Amino acid sequence: MFITVAGFKGGVGKTTTAIHLACFFSTLGDTLLVDGDPNHSATGWAKRGSLPFKVVDLMAAGRYSRDFDHVIIDTAARPDKEELEALSDGCDLLVLPTSPDALAIDALLQTVDLLEEVGGDYRVLLTLVHPPPVKSAEMAREALLDAGLKLFDGEIRRYIAHEKASLLGVPVYESGDRRGKIAWRDYENIGKEIVG
Repeated sequence: MFITVAGFKGGVGKTTTAIHLACFFSTLGDTLLVDGDPNHSATGWAKRGSLPFKVVDLMAAGRYSRDFDHVIIDTAARPDKEELEALSDGCDLLVLPTSPDALAIDALLQTVDLLEEVGGDYRVLLTLVHPPPVKSAEMAREALLDAGLKLFDGEIRRYIAHEKASLLGVPVYESGDRRGKIAWRDYENIGKEIVG
C-alpha cells in the first residue's frame, strides 16, 4: 500500500503522523518511509534513535520502494494543485493531518474545491487534539464535515509523549512517557481504519 501524508499548514503533526503510520504498517509487512519534506524531519527522527522501518530521501525512493510491501511518503507542506494531483495519483490514500485550530482549519478549507478537482482517495486526520473539556476538535470536525470533507473517525490526541519520541528518535510507544502507549493506540486505530 502507498500512503502519502501531506499538510496545508506547518506544525500540524504531518511527520509525526507519517512516522507512526509507518510504525503501524511495519507490523503488517516491510515498510519504507520516504522523506520528501525539505526539512528532512523524518530522516532526523530516524538518525536520533531507532525506528522499525527504513527511511530514505525522496531521491532514493525509486530505488528502494519496489522492495517493500508498504510505502509511506512524508511530503513538503502546502502542496499546490499540480503537486496535490501528483501526490493523489501516486498513492492509494492521501492522509491530510490538521490540528483543530482556526488557522489550520482555514488553510484546509481553502483547498476543499482543489481536493474535489484532484479526486482520488483522501481523508482528513484531526491531530494535536486537546483532551476534554476543550471542544475545539468537535467544532473542527463539524466544520470539516459541513464542508463535505472525508474524515477519519479517530483522531490523534496531544501528548508530551510525541515530543519525547521525536527527541529520542523512537516511536511514541518507546518514548518512556507514561502516556506513550495510549498515544500509540490513537495511531493504531487510524491504521486499522485505513486497512479496513
